[in-house]
Amino acid sequence: MMREAILMGGLLCCAACGSRQEAKAPELAAKVKTSGKEQTALASVPKAVFDAARAAQPTMSFIEAEAEMRDGRNYYDLGGRLPDGSEIELDLLQGPRGWTVVETQRDIAFASAPQPVRAASLEADRRFAPVRVIESRQNDGIVIYELFGPPHTDAEPRKIEIKFDGSKAELLTKEWAH
Repeated sequence: MMREAILMGGLLCCAACGSRQEAKAPELAAKVKTSGKEQTALASVPKAVFDAARAAQPTMSFIEAEAEMRDGRNYYDLGGRLPDGSEIELDLLQGPRGWTVVETQRDIAFASAPQPVRAASLEADRRFAPVRVIESRQNDGIVIYELFGPPHTDAEPRKIEIKFDGSKAELLTKEWAH
């Protein structure tokens, strides 16, 4: 999931790096800027971050990590796979009591999104056809659907976000923040 987002951003911004970084070669993955985040070697991720991630997803195999400071808060994104081969990403936030998983993300097909979410996207723009959908489960049970469409110009891909509480879908006018 993270690799796809990085690749998409790199292709659209023409800033893709020519070398591939693997979890098995942490010396190659040391600190590469990627869209506001820094690709980070798994060996550099603090144990407390892995402990929090394992508590949330005990069977996850970690493949990659990114570190970021946003709005004065420290985050790690850990990407990996579940035993069934599906890719997920855990976003962790450092708080006063340590590291906490604040959201779990996975790519899904638009047709797999709940009907109220698909309907809300049509309300936003009947011509909007997402080429990528990220389902982002928050700790409070809310799910944020990030829908990416092709760019209108050379700018970044068009994106809309829809909040879903299990029954009602709401088109967000501002980017969701934990």
